[in-house]
Amino acid sequence: MPSAIEFEHISKQYRLGVVSSRTLGADLGRWWQMSVLGKEDPYLKVGETNDRAAAATSDFVWALRDIDFKVEQGEVLGIIGKNGAGKSTLLKLLSKVTGPTTGQIRARGRIASLLEVGTGFHPELTGRENVYMNGAILGMTRREITSKLDEIIQFAGVEKYIDTPTKRYSSGMSVRLGFAVASHLDPEIMVVDEVLAVGDAEFQKKAIGKMREISSQEGRTVLFVSHNMTSIRNLCQSGIVLENGMVSFSGTAEQAVSKYLSINQDENTQKLRDRTDRIGNGRIRVTDIVLKNKDGEVVVDTFAGDPLTIEFHLETRGEVDFSKMIVAVKLIDNYGTTVTMWVSDESKCDFSAIRDGVFSLDIPHLNMRPNTYNLGFQISLGTTGMNDWCDAIGGAAKVSVINNSFFEKGVNLKEDRGYIPLIDAKFRV
Repeated sequence: MPSAIEFEHISKQYRLGVVSSRTLGADLGRWWQMSVLGKEDPYLKVGETNDRAAAATSDFVWALRDIDFKVEQGEVLGIIGKNGAGKSTLLKLLSKVTGPTTGQIRARGRIASLLEVGTGFHPELTGRENVYMNGAILGMTRREITSKLDEIIQFAGVEKYIDTPTKRYSSGMSVRLGFAVASHLDPEIMVVDEVLAVGDAEFQKKAIGKMREISSQEGRTVLFVSHNMTSIRNLCQSGIVLENGMVSFSGTAEQAVSKYLSINQDENTQKLRDRTDRIGNGRIRVTDIVLKNKDGEVVVDTFAGDPLTIEFHLETRGEVDFSKMIVAVKLIDNYGTTVTMWVSDESKCDFSAIRDGVFSLDIPHLNMRPNTYNLGFQISLGTTGMNDWCDAIGGAAKVSVINNSFFEKGVNLKEDRGYIPLIDAKFRV
């Protein structure tokens, strides 16, 4: 069976600040080269990658560059990337809002797109009239639309305002009705761009459930763009990561989320090696702390309940007997309260086998409430008395914990337990 969607070497180029090639001669030259001589657009040879971190050096920019992937029928594909990575441009190409500069897109079946709030709605028409208009655009008869009208209105929750012009709708009402139309009028392919960001929690749950239903039970294909990694993990089977207009990764949704989190790091934070707010005699110093997921990839975000490895890199001054090293690691919430702590001598860890100045704390399940925590550490030799402290920093790194379930509550930790190590972990060298 052929794929539902095929992107073959798709690129999209824009010229900054202008619509045409600026001059009539350039436009005629482009037409002559492409239409008469059958050659490549000469302006495509000028341009640069869509790198948001760098200033433009030419008049042309590639919003997308050499995109190549397939989506099978009934598959839900998550598209992940930072703002400006090319996600919305890719969906607009598929929806034929704009055309590719090079390459070819094959889509088998009717496409329903929800790219922006109220996309496709005429502001002067009522909600009811816009439902009929959108259905007609999808090629449905009036009788077919009427048979689904009550279900659409009920799903959107706009019964009271269905005969009101949509220009008077709030953004939430517009997106609810738009999603209801797109999901109920039987398109073979559904294209959704960050629709959940506008709706309330109840609507988000309904939308996720509906997209699951139409893909698994009805065999329809869904392309879903979101910055919410939890919804990507809950809804999608596969995923791609876009960076600077190019596909940097393609695989399962779980792998794509891990890849995205591993590149989504703040490059402006001060290096741990250069921190001066530390306490200790300096015989042992931590020069770097690296967080890794279960696949060994470097991350700054992790999901509640997932494995996490905290890797410490050390340097020493003079001879050090690592068998006497004691390490304490703690996570501190936004109020300065220590939530949990691990101490190496309590777990009878022996660091004498350290090689290349690296040891780790392995946490098989990080069962913590979603939040951003400060990671503090204390390294001592011999005893934990302050005279034997070698290095200690209260906020050496950030650990961002993301809710692992789109609908369920987090772990309920009892307040009277203090910082007893509720979460199992093991030091490793």
